[in-house]
Amino acid sequence: MNKNEGNLDRIVRTILGIAALAVAFTTLDVMSGAIFGVIVAAIGAILLISAAIGFCPMYKVIGLETCPLKSCPMNCSAECDD
Repeated sequence: MNKNEGNLDRIVRTILGIAALAVAFTTLDVMSGAIFGVIVAAIGAILLISAAIGFCPMYKVIGLETCPLKSCPMNCSAECDD
């Protein structure tokens, strides 16, 4: 799995993911099973996971890439730099 997210993209995803989880747990009552709270918490978790691994499956589907490095055929672990 090659990285397709640049550093700025990953930072924004991290901030939005933390914010979504904070809202879900403090305001939307996710712990009692409120549907909207669960959805917002899931979105926050997905954002944090994709930021952590540097790969977005939706980017792959639509052919978008914010990582300035070209995909490495040997699945390099090189970091993306903006």
